[in-house]
Amino acid sequence: MAGAAAFALAGCSTKFKRYNGPEVTRVVVNKGERKMYLLHHDKVLRAYRVDLGFAPDGHKQFEGDGRTPEGRYFIDRRNPRSNFHLSLGISYPNDRDRAFAEAQGKPPGGDIFIHGGPRRGKDRGGPDWTAGCISINNKQMEKVYSMVREGTPIDIHP
Repeated sequence: MAGAAAFALAGCSTKFKRYNGPEVTRVVVNKGERKMYLLHHDKVLRAYRVDLGFAPDGHKQFEGDGRTPEGRYFIDRRNPRSNFHLSLGISYPNDRDRAFAEAQGKPPGGDIFIHGGPRRGKDRGGPDWTAGCISINNKQMEKVYSMVREGTPIDIHP
């Protein structure tokens, strides 16, 4: 049994890219520019063009509004078996987001991620196609997935 587990883990370790460079200390997304930056303190390590939610203007407020959140959040989970090619969870909604939505009598939504393209034959449908997530191409997502750790702050600007 231990041998099978070791074999399975060995298979997983070669599936994902390894990153040995400077730590990504912050992720910055500029929605207006459609750019995401991975930073080590103030130095940009990588920059990527992104797609956003299908209604990208403004801060996400409610489930189904198609907006990408704005503000400071954190990478709070990793999903190698995502419905999209790898994904990194963003800590939306925070307490303020939940309180605002509750005051309006609506759910705030959730499951906001940085992810690659859709799996299982789904179509992107053009730019800004997500339900509120941040999307990059699959090859880029593999690199980002290897570089960004849970707990990394992400600042999303208009």
